[in-house]
Amino acid sequence: MNSGNVLLTVLAGAAAGALAGVLFAPHKGKVTRKKIARQSEALTDEVKVKINELMNDLSKRVEQAKEDVSEFAEQKLHKTHATKKEVTSV
Repeated sequence: MNSGNVLLTVLAGAAAGALAGVLFAPHKGKVTRKKIARQSEALTDEVKVKINELMNDLSKRVEQAKEDVSEFAEQKLHKTHATKKEVTSV
């Protein structure tokens, strides 16, 4: 399973659990709304952090892939030039 999907599932479960806990708590509506607002802000901040982490990880992987492709292309190009030299010298 994709780590992004797992992360989203965990965050959605945590949000649903927090919301259910607040909604079923024995407080007045005003207090409950404040709690929901605070928890939603905290969850939003947590999601932003996780998204930034995922984006940084993705960026690193893309850069590594670019380097790998460049290195592979250089090796193939070098082999091609070496083969052409062998053919022309024979």
